[in-house]
Amino acid sequence: MKLKARSASSFPSHNTFRRRFGGKQALAQKLRAFCLEQCDQDIAALCDTAAGSPSVAEPVEEQRGDSELGFVYLMKSGRFYKIGRTNAVGRRERELATQLPERARVVHSIKTDDPAGIEAYWHNRFRDRHKNGEWFELTSRDVSAFRRRKFM
Repeated sequence: MKLKARSASSFPSHNTFRRRFGGKQALAQKLRAFCLEQCDQDIAALCDTAAGSPSVAEPVEEQRGDSELGFVYLMKSGRFYKIGRTNAVGRRERELATQLPERARVVHSIKTDDPAGIEAYWHNRFRDRHKNGEWFELTSRDVSAFRRRKFM
C-alpha cells in the first residue's frame, strides 16, 4: 500500500488504512472475510497468516486520536491559491506571511484524519490549474468546491 500511494497520487495514504481498519491484523481479517464472501479461498488463505489465525477474530475498534488529526488548507496570495497541510492553520498562515511579497490569507481549512491523502486528492483534482509547488490558479467554482468540505 505504501508503494502504491507513492506511485499513484490518487491512492490514499497507508495511514488511512491503518486508522480506518485498526492496523494490519484487522485489515487482514476484513480482507479475509471479504474474500470468503467472494469465494476466493486462495487470497483468504494468505490473509490467515497476517491475521494470526484461520478464524476471523473480533473486529478491532477504530483508533483515532486528536494527535492524528490535521488540516488541509486553501490559502490565497494575490491571484494564486496554495493547497497545503498542517496541524496548526494559524501558525502556518503566519509562517507563509513572512515569506511572500503579498498578504496571504486562509480561505478555508478542512479537518481530517488523513492530511497527506486529502492534500494529494485536492492537488490531483486541480492538477490542470497547477502553477508551481503547491500553488494553483483556481476559479471561483474551484474555491467553492473546496469550501463545501468541512471534514474528510
